[in-house]
Amino acid sequence: MWRLFEPVHGVPYLSPASAATWEDAGLKGYWRGYFAARAAPLGLVEAAPVVGAFFSFSPAMVARVVPAVWTHLSPEKALVVRLAAARAALGPVVGALGADELTELAALLRSVVERLPVAGRVLGAANVALPWPDDPLGIVWQATTALREHRGDGHIAALVTAGLDGPESLVWRVGRGGTDRAFYQQIRGWTDDEWDAAAERLRSRGWLDATGAPTSAALTAAEELEAVTDRAARSAWDELGPAATERVAALLDPLARAAAGTLIWPSPTGVPDPRTATPA
Repeated sequence: MWRLFEPVHGVPYLSPASAATWEDAGLKGYWRGYFAARAAPLGLVEAAPVVGAFFSFSPAMVARVVPAVWTHLSPEKALVVRLAAARAALGPVVGALGADELTELAALLRSVVERLPVAGRVLGAANVALPWPDDPLGIVWQATTALREHRGDGHIAALVTAGLDGPESLVWRVGRGGTDRAFYQQIRGWTDDEWDAAAERLRSRGWLDATGAPTSAALTAAEELEAVTDRAARSAWDELGPAATERVAALLDPLARAAAGTLIWPSPTGVPDPRTATPA
């Protein structure tokens, strides 16, 4: 399910089609829109809660944007703009679903979100508490966002339980393949010294070898961490039931593939491109 709802959720942050919406709202530069959009459900927060909730960003990078961004756009306005940005990006591709199917998907996803347990899920809880849009496309996007942030909260809890901090989680990801170090340092703000220190900590615990490649212990830990994340995210889907869950997957698949065509790849979230997967 993550592979299907993550690309839909990501359009206000990663789709070029949404950039003009943020600029029209007065936020010049990518990171102002990103931090305003994701942090807006938390309200008028300082940098520290965003550092904690977003996990993998350097505190220095967050502090360059938050709380100054709220002088340009209030959290309340940012919520309006991010939904408009989502509609701007998804509107041209929503034809992948018929009107009746979109309405059905909206109802199913909303019912899943309304089942989500939110204790200990700060970003998830904040998004679940938002009022629902009055259109199926808006509901679908907001539901995928609540699901994504809820799952992300659980993933961060799993990372913390595994003894990983923000830069270590990125070094670990790069070591297991995918996007390179320069990319993550640029988009998460960690310095060379901070990155190297994180790599040394992972080597000290036996998770990276001398070349920076993951050890068998690291690969085993990665599998367990993803399993823990999935277990923490599944209760609402279990309540929905297998038949309805399969229906959500079938309806969400073409929209996820269409949304993926508007995004940059590889994704900084690590989600696989749904266009390369077998259809649901």
